[in-house]
Amino acid sequence: MVDANGQARWEGAVNARHVLGQIYRMGRSEWLTTTGWEQAYAEGVRTVIDLRNPAERTRRPSDPSIDEAALARITVLNAPTEEPGHPEFERVAIPYMNHPRLYPVNIEYFPERIAEVFHAIAAAEGKIVLHCSAGRDRTGLVVSMLLQLAGRQDLLDFQYEAALRGINEWHRISPVKHPYESHIGEEELAGHLAERLEALDEFVGALDVESFLLAHGLTHAELASIATKLAWEPT
Repeated sequence: MVDANGQARWEGAVNARHVLGQIYRMGRSEWLTTTGWEQAYAEGVRTVIDLRNPAERTRRPSDPSIDEAALARITVLNAPTEEPGHPEFERVAIPYMNHPRLYPVNIEYFPERIAEVFHAIAAAEGKIVLHCSAGRDRTGLVVSMLLQLAGRQDLLDFQYEAALRGINEWHRISPVKHPYESHIGEEELAGHLAERLEALDEFVGALDVESFLLAHGLTHAELASIATKLAWEPT
């Protein structure tokens, strides 16, 4: 159910695509239909790691009703990348963490939260779906770190551009209008993309992900587990 462009065709999924190895990404899990959850399971997905804050994990009237039996076969974990209400972070992450220039700030203030995400990835069974709200920036932060670990920086720009374009297209058709974002045209989108890719490349170029994770509690065994999921060799 993944097409030639890497897009995961799970019914209802928004901004869903394959990243690398056993890792996938998407926007809100509540957008999936029962059929979508069944398709993800058939694809081999056994773990979903939700990077949102607990208060964001709510259903909307426009979300589909779900057969809980379809969801029960997949482990859904909540591993937020940030701490709600943190005053210093909220002063710079306005209105929220929505740009790669904020990735270094996120890991500076919340290294333990980021480490918890990687603990969860290391321990996860089956294929893994990472998601936040849009599937763009909190997901993008973790995905960019995974790609650096795997030595696949060549996929960084592709992954981010696909996520940016995917959620932009969703804003065009979404039945629930976003309070801060809306669909933008190609010329404006190109400008947004260029500055975001520059910030993303600076973030990845300045961070040794393996050293960061070891310094914040991951073990060599956990790195080896992540390596298996990404098919890379830890040092």
